[in-house]
Amino acid sequence: MKTTKILLSGIILFAGIATSTAQKKYSKSQVKKFKAEVEALVEANKKQTQVMVDKIFSFAELGFQEEESSKYLTGILEENGFTIEHSVSNIPTSWFATWSNGEGPVIALGSDVDCIPKASQYPGVAYHKPIVEGAPGHGEGHNSGIPLNITSALAVKQVMEKEGIGGTLILWPGIAEELVAAKAWYVRDGLFDDIDMCIFTHVSSNLSVSWGPTRGTGLISVEYMFEGEAAHSAGAPWRGRSALDAAELMNVGWNYKREHLHPLKRSHSIFTDAGDQPNVVPSKAAIWFYFRDVTYEGIMEMYAEANDIAKGAALMTGTKMTSRVLGTAWPRHFNKVIAETMYENIKEVGLPTWSEADQKLAKAVQTEMKSKKIEGLPTELSEIGLPVLEPVSGGSDDIGDISWKVPTVTMRFPSNIPGLPGHHWANAIAMATPIAHKGATAGAKAEAMTIMDFLLKPELLTQAWDYFNNEQTKETKYEPMISADDMPPTFLNKDKQDMFRPALEEFYYDETKYDTYLEQLGVEYPTVKE
Repeated sequence: MKTTKILLSGIILFAGIATSTAQKKYSKSQVKKFKAEVEALVEANKKQTQVMVDKIFSFAELGFQEEESSKYLTGILEENGFTIEHSVSNIPTSWFATWSNGEGPVIALGSDVDCIPKASQYPGVAYHKPIVEGAPGHGEGHNSGIPLNITSALAVKQVMEKEGIGGTLILWPGIAEELVAAKAWYVRDGLFDDIDMCIFTHVSSNLSVSWGPTRGTGLISVEYMFEGEAAHSAGAPWRGRSALDAAELMNVGWNYKREHLHPLKRSHSIFTDAGDQPNVVPSKAAIWFYFRDVTYEGIMEMYAEANDIAKGAALMTGTKMTSRVLGTAWPRHFNKVIAETMYENIKEVGLPTWSEADQKLAKAVQTEMKSKKIEGLPTELSEIGLPVLEPVSGGSDDIGDISWKVPTVTMRFPSNIPGLPGHHWANAIAMATPIAHKGATAGAKAEAMTIMDFLLKPELLTQAWDYFNNEQTKETKYEPMISADDMPPTFLNKDKQDMFRPALEEFYYDETKYDTYLEQLGVEYPTVKE
């Protein structure tokens, strides 16, 4: 997006005139000292991390409706000297926050912020207890990632200012990640054109990082809309042309196609419009598909086949068909140099020390959800994730698009309980408890130390780009799945959020009155079935 590139270039140019530090060399002892300082600053600021994690949890906002979350997070960054550009890529809840201390690496820190439908849940309670029945909730744990990034960025910023270290920090949100409907637009609009590397953070149950191709898929998200002719379903059905018949026929056709899909492919669908009432032949109907595969070519092949089936359904019913892309995600590929550098810091930080209460909650939730293993929270670090040699199907994340634009890794941090279903109220139980707070603090330490490595040792960035250019993208070239005309589907989730927001507002966390969100909700930690 031109405005962002101009803004970023201007900030770097202005700061670079004031502080010429790009060629400064740092000794091993200086690097060690500065990394120890940022680690200590993160620890000192763990209260602010806890407040941010709890606050975003309480907002419980679905994708494209992250209004309170974005307002709160950008307010903190603006107070700390970041310049905010709002509504990037024509997404009202999106933003890019930039701070520069002169010439040096431009490092982007991203994480998601949206939540899950119908996942409302009291934190710290080891059984289903919605805060607001039927409302959204953080059943993925996206409330923790940006607070982690802010904590690490502010620690790094403080050391950069004190020591005159050049470089630029950019923080950004993964808006509507559950719809994979923002990051491809960021890439298309040039928001990463002037960025040197990206660290993405995502909640998990261990502190880990990987490099190379990962398990999981990319996808394209497409809605097919059919238009027919209404009529009285009993009085003159022969005068109608049912759009719902067309949508159902497309669904049937694609389900027959499933028999012939390779096992690595995945697809799922829901009807988004199925008519108004039974006695009116539906003049409009729509069905929404995700088409997943482990390669870009495989995704686009599925998309082309689905388009043909949709056209056939329209021909069979005498209806008209249109479609729109609602989101995309490339298969992910992460940078070896960044991952290996980060893993050394992960080993230095280690896992949090879990309390007896933390483990009691974790085991109670695992028992409630009939997990295969009732072993509580991990006490040993994961090994570094190595490239997946044989593709493994699974979920998707639109960080994949960014990973093909600039050297990128995803750092997973231990703020949730292992063995849970995912995208579920059970995954919200830990996300405003000491488990989430400790995990976000541990992750912020590892991230801040890694940022310092790349600010102080320019050869690392050269090596990261060498891997990106000469190994990752040597044979695979990124092609966006969206066109210049595709607009982000910011209308999604509005009705759902509008329905529940007034009830949720009564439960927004007030950190001026309560030490933690658990205290505000009156939850005894942990609350388990006896």
